[in-house]
Amino acid sequence: MMFTDLQKSLEILGLSDRVTMKQIKSRHRELVKRYHPDTGNDAEGEKIKLINAAFRVLSDYLESYRFSFSEDEFYSQNPEERIRRQFMDDALWGSGREQRSKQ
Repeated sequence: MMFTDLQKSLEILGLSDRVTMKQIKSRHRELVKRYHPDTGNDAEGEKIKLINAAFRVLSDYLESYRFSFSEDEFYSQNPEERIRRQFMDDALWGSGREQRSKQ
């Protein structure tokens, strides 16, 4: 597989370069419903073949993708948690605020 294969597959499915597997599956399902040969929208069956091939390329890529469970990656994927952690000890935003409100 080449990088251009991934890019073309994302383009066929109408996805950006930063998506979840859930979004890929959802978009695939949506396009299959729209272009299934029984709907008459893809009489030749060519569009559905492209859609299914693109889905397979992305699925194969993700199946062998190495996920990072490092702390840095966790906080980049969860910005709310990063902000909470950054300010949790701050008197205005964090735990100090709860103590002041009890007084």
